[in-house]
Amino acid sequence: MSSRQQQNTGTDDVREALRFDVGQLADYMTSHVESFHGPLEVRQFRGGQSNPTYLLQAESGRYVLRRKPPGKLLKSAHAVDREFRVISALYGADFPVPRPYVLCEDDAVIGTMFYIMECVDGRIFWELDLPESDRDERTAIYDSASETIARLHSFDYEALGLADFGKPGNYFARQISRWSGQYRASETGAIADMDSLIDWLPENIPDDESASIVHGDFRLDNMIIHPEEPKVIAVLDWELSTIGHPLADFTYHLMTWQMPDIGIGSAGLRGKDLQALGIPGEDEYARLYCERTGRSGGIANRDFYSAFNFFRLAAILQGIAGRVRDGTAASAHAGQAERAVVPLAALGWQFATRT
Repeated sequence: MSSRQQQNTGTDDVREALRFDVGQLADYMTSHVESFHGPLEVRQFRGGQSNPTYLLQAESGRYVLRRKPPGKLLKSAHAVDREFRVISALYGADFPVPRPYVLCEDDAVIGTMFYIMECVDGRIFWELDLPESDRDERTAIYDSASETIARLHSFDYEALGLADFGKPGNYFARQISRWSGQYRASETGAIADMDSLIDWLPENIPDDESASIVHGDFRLDNMIIHPEEPKVIAVLDWELSTIGHPLADFTYHLMTWQMPDIGIGSAGLRGKDLQALGIPGEDEYARLYCERTGRSGGIANRDFYSAFNFFRLAAILQGIAGRVRDGTAASAHAGQAERAVVPLAALGWQFATRT
């Protein structure tokens, strides 16, 4: 098992700053979760840096709890209520997400808002080249990921009751403004490339107002793969989901092929022998997505989208660095985030200057 796989797999005792009254939670679940009965044991998942995530084990089964972290938080961040809403809508449409049980907005139960969903048994791959799989399985897993994101972007979000889940127009302008603001609120030092991107991006937005449900962080380690079959059975971590631009979502996923080793975990697929691995190249994967979503003209302005996505990821990680500063980071490894912001910003600016 790789170091990243080991680092993020399994559970630990709940960290001191994120503990709560387990008996009080059990009482709440008895009243609000169908067929639940204790006793209840709580463990904390190792992976994840934003919303603390817990494994709940009881006589009635296993569940997962996602909560807002305690302490001072950035405005609009850690929106577990939005996660619960989109998961509920997609579960009803037979999209691969865990079954949602209950959203609790009463801070008195465990200290912050949370929701409970089913625990889906399967595999999570933290290394993008899937070293423990054979060539055929790698091909099939990436094909399933492609089918999954294409299907997500093909939903009629209004028919799913998500017409007000986000604003369909001016997506990039609003996202650039949002992440620029959150970056500034979490800033721990001046980064020239981030300053340049904050100025450049609003002036170079493509003229395309497509809209769909977007996940916001669609990558392999946010998917659960069937225990024995090479197919996606659940997509996790919907904190950043909204009604937005499908190409923003898909080209963020394309960073899988663009990401070098910058010390935040997997080095991505850049420089790998993809043909030998059985993994499609970036252009082939993009072509397959366009085929599945009916985008006959391909993806124009890909350098803008790449610049935007590296900027956005840098801003997200700067937010984690800010939570390290403030003592509210959920992951024991969150300190790595700050070191990644500078190289991510540099990559974003490289794509911007190529356009």
